[in-house]
Amino acid sequence: MSASLGLVQYVVVRSDLIAKHGWNVGSLVAQACHACTAAMHRYKDSDDTISYLNDTDHMHKVILGIDGEDKIRDLASLLQSKNVDHYAWLEQPENIITAIATRPYVKEEIKKNFAGLKLLK
Repeated sequence: MSASLGLVQYVVVRSDLIAKHGWNVGSLVAQACHACTAAMHRYKDSDDTISYLNDTDHMHKVILGIDGEDKIRDLASLLQSKNVDHYAWLEQPENIITAIATRPYVKEEIKKNFAGLKLLK
């Protein structure tokens, strides 16, 4: 399946890191990039990942915000319980989850796992 035919990578970042913890936007973007790169590497043999990477002109990502470490940990647990392939980026030396990225999936297959989350602003 081509990325243009419905494959999407979901990325969730901790929006509270800017407002409540004083991180800058660049640092937050770096966390999302780390999680995306790690997810792509970990799931590089998935048929959907291969298709997504072979159609780079049509990659689609959904970037969502989540407020707090407890909430992002709960999301990671939910994804694990639903067998959704993902990577939770653990930033060091803080030792906190800052971002989660899924491998590419058909959007209709996984979007329900992100219900209630809003696009990152």
